[in-house]
Amino acid sequence: MKEALLKNRPIKITDTTLRDGNQSLWLARLRTEDILPILPQMDQIGFSSIEVWGGAIFDACLTFLKEDPWQRLRAIKERVPKTPLQMLLRGQNLVGYRHYSDDVVHKFVKLAAKNGIDIFRIFDPLNDVRNFRTAIEAAKEAGAHVQGAVVYTISPVHTLEHYLEIAHQLVDMGIDSLCIKDRTALLSPSRTHSLIQELKKNFSLPLQLHCHYAGGLALINYLKAIEAGVDAIDTVSIPLASGNSQPPTEMIATALKDTPYDTHLDLERLYEIAEYFEEIRIKRGFERGSASVIQMKQLSQQIPGRMISNLQAQLKEKDALSRLEEVLEEIPKVRAEAGFPPLITPLSQIIGTQAILNVLTGKRWSVVPDEMKSYVKGLYGRPPGPVAEDIQKKVLEDEKPIDCRPADLLPDFYDVASQEIGDLAVCSKDVLSYCLFPQATRSFLESKRGIRESTFSSPELAEEDKEPQMDLGRIREVIKLMENSNLAEMIVEEGDLRITLRKSPGSPGTREGSQVREAERGEKKVPLGEEELQKVISPMVGTFYRTSAAEQPPFVEVGDIIEVGQPLCMVEAMKLMNEIISDIEGEVVEICVEDGQPVEYGQVLFWIRPL
Repeated sequence: MKEALLKNRPIKITDTTLRDGNQSLWLARLRTEDILPILPQMDQIGFSSIEVWGGAIFDACLTFLKEDPWQRLRAIKERVPKTPLQMLLRGQNLVGYRHYSDDVVHKFVKLAAKNGIDIFRIFDPLNDVRNFRTAIEAAKEAGAHVQGAVVYTISPVHTLEHYLEIAHQLVDMGIDSLCIKDRTALLSPSRTHSLIQELKKNFSLPLQLHCHYAGGLALINYLKAIEAGVDAIDTVSIPLASGNSQPPTEMIATALKDTPYDTHLDLERLYEIAEYFEEIRIKRGFERGSASVIQMKQLSQQIPGRMISNLQAQLKEKDALSRLEEVLEEIPKVRAEAGFPPLITPLSQIIGTQAILNVLTGKRWSVVPDEMKSYVKGLYGRPPGPVAEDIQKKVLEDEKPIDCRPADLLPDFYDVASQEIGDLAVCSKDVLSYCLFPQATRSFLESKRGIRESTFSSPELAEEDKEPQMDLGRIREVIKLMENSNLAEMIVEEGDLRITLRKSPGSPGTREGSQVREAERGEKKVPLGEEELQKVISPMVGTFYRTSAAEQPPFVEVGDIIEVGQPLCMVEAMKLMNEIISDIEGEVVEICVEDGQPVEYGQVLFWIRPL
């Protein structure tokens, strides 16, 4: 009888090729035209669902591929009428990088469901269930399947009881299924078996496991989870498997064939799909996934492999490899002092950046990025454990952490956004895109309407895209610049890491301000006969904007007389708008960059004649 029951429990497979595989290995650069031809074949395989949207896909469509993410979703749905479509939703963050107001969350989820999403996998980086609430309510109202995802990590506060408690709260919110999301590949086979077994004992709803291959144990974890009773797992097509992605579907289907857990997926069809994606991989110049020694170490170090490899490469390049161990030792300390957040986006950037600054400055917590201050204040959600009292005092000074859900502080924004984008938006999808990514959406819509020339960013992987790394030499230079200038704020952005430096009141500076030392890239000569001019350069890589909003006049025009402290322009970096302030009184002689164009670190933005 037991054998017969087991034979009735085939393992369900969610294919994540088009979303997580694409994002984890190919930086979400698959074009819609690459995806559409193979969809009818994928629809016939028998996947329990296909993950096609969410995560970084939305942003990549607008920013890099110059595609409408909503149109992509509708096109996919038309070609996949049989298999449920799934998306990854980052709770109150939706598919962006900050919290959005409740009205935006409701409208976004409702429209995503209307355009083809059947299953919403909802998670919060901190496992703060308050950040799930609105998204779950909206998905349930839309009649969609809601899967609550619990982020897995290792720390003194992330115990088995912790995961059971989070799961209980999500079940009470009305989720339809539960997922354990091991984004940082920290699960071991024994932990996997224990966790899945306890969850199955306590909950009757379907249970899914999401693992990444980076630590090399994902396949074994899946097999142990299956033994413990898991109902579904995530896999990808071979060309997008392994490395930072998931295990290959073909391997799992083969391993389970002729067992009580047989997936009953057609291997020959799976290989045909894999051959198609292999052709795309070669055509676009994408890389295969592979496990590295650094990734294999992350189980013992409890630091994601990508963070380690980025640090190692940059330290070696700067002939400072000896500092690697200091930074690796500092990361767990910072994480513990910050209440043990999981090291996933955006928390990994916040913790990693603070650790780097602590090591480079030689004074722990003497420089604190704005993102860390927001985290300690509770603006990302409630930390899993308490933030160290002395650190909280040093970061917040006399301020206190908020004691409410972060989104409770946000006024409704949809109608405001609709007015801001104006006639460029012809439907609610355009307005919602603008709510999440205002500058990228405005640029996309203007290009689409023929208002501005399209600045298409090739989706093939540029050399600098393949291994996003933090340039430690740049950090040192920025710290020095901050100490010797009147700049109020600087951002350093390198791949997965970002630093925002804001000078405290009373910091010493010089008259040079933003006219810092010359940079090799983006250098522009002084206009002929104007050797006495002062230059204003970009303190970061980003996008240059002459106005604060499309309907507003430019901050300055050629011939304007400007004062110290007057805004000159905005530079967008990592979805944050950074105001560039004049540190001198003078006349604007030349504006060197066109509105909406990308700028490099150190590139000249303005020439000013001092008065």
